Amino acid sequence: MNRRDLLRAAAALPLAQSVISRPAFAQTYPVRNITMIVPFPAGGQADLAARPVAMVLERILGKPVIVDNRAGGGGGSVGNAAAARAEPDGYTLLMTLSSLAVLPEADRLFERPVAYEVSQFMPIARVLADPTLLAVPASAPWKTAQDFVEDAKKRPGQITYGSSGPYGTLHVAMEMFANSAGIKLLHVPFRGAGPALTAILSGTVQAIAAAPGTLKPQVDDGKLRVLGNCGAQRIASFPDVPTFQELGYKDVEMYIWAGLFAQSALPAPIATRLREAMAQVMTSPDVLKSFDASGSLVAYQDAPAFSQFVAADSTRLIAAVRKIGKVE
Repeated sequence: MNRRDLLRAAAALPLAQSVISRPAFAQTYPVRNITMIVPFPAGGQADLAARPVAMVLERILGKPVIVDNRAGGGGGSVGNAAAARAEPDGYTLLMTLSSLAVLPEADRLFERPVAYEVSQFMPIARVLADPTLLAVPASAPWKTAQDFVEDAKKRPGQITYGSSGPYGTLHVAMEMFANSAGIKLLHVPFRGAGPALTAILSGTVQAIAAAPGTLKPQVDDGKLRVLGNCGAQRIASFPDVPTFQELGYKDVEMYIWAGLFAQSALPAPIATRLREAMAQVMTSPDVLKSFDASGSLVAYQDAPAFSQFVAADSTRLIAAVRKIGKVE
């Protein structure tokens, strides 16, 4: 072999190794720890979904699955963007909420650089899909949603509510309700649903929209009262709480779904391995028990159905953000 042939062979070697190693790599996945980014602090819906899922996923895959609460940027933007930029090798996953589609639209609305695009992600499995609930302190004067609306109309911009950040799931839910009810509330953003919950319990804010699993322990302890349900139907954990549609606010419908994502360029064999593992996770007694205790029902969807769901829900939420417009 002459010198030119040797150089050609050397140049082709990395490509050949890549082609050969990728299937082998997929077959042995995982060989090291997996990080599951949760783009919110502990205590919120995404965190409540991630921890039992990570525990059982670790048992199935045989490697540690480490939950990484990476909050910041409002509504989960920092964690979502970090997951989008990660290597598509199955070792960085994302457990996030429905605000995934809202935040890029908010960036465009404010003419900011877009932190990430939904197209950078591959849906793996939906885990939960709970309606957002409106809650106030048990000591508050409002016994019903009607009481809340009537008071808000008398005092525009004076009733405060906490959220997980601008254009996060909780913010959009409250603004959707406020728009429909014709009221003006004062938005106080936090770095996640956990801090927002702490704020309402401490009296820093007067209302919050959150998932049933976040609210149920506080309601059971007599600390909070739930006034309304953003879902289309009443739910078993709060059967006496009416939906906003029942109360005449027909365009109020909002869910806090939690789902597992990877990067869109993830090799198909690894995606299949994760999908198969998540199918086992979502029938695990440990996961079912954990979600039931929190007041949330399993809402599992495999990747094909979840992809369709994300597309449809994203279209509806983006339309809601455009209707809400620029708000702080």
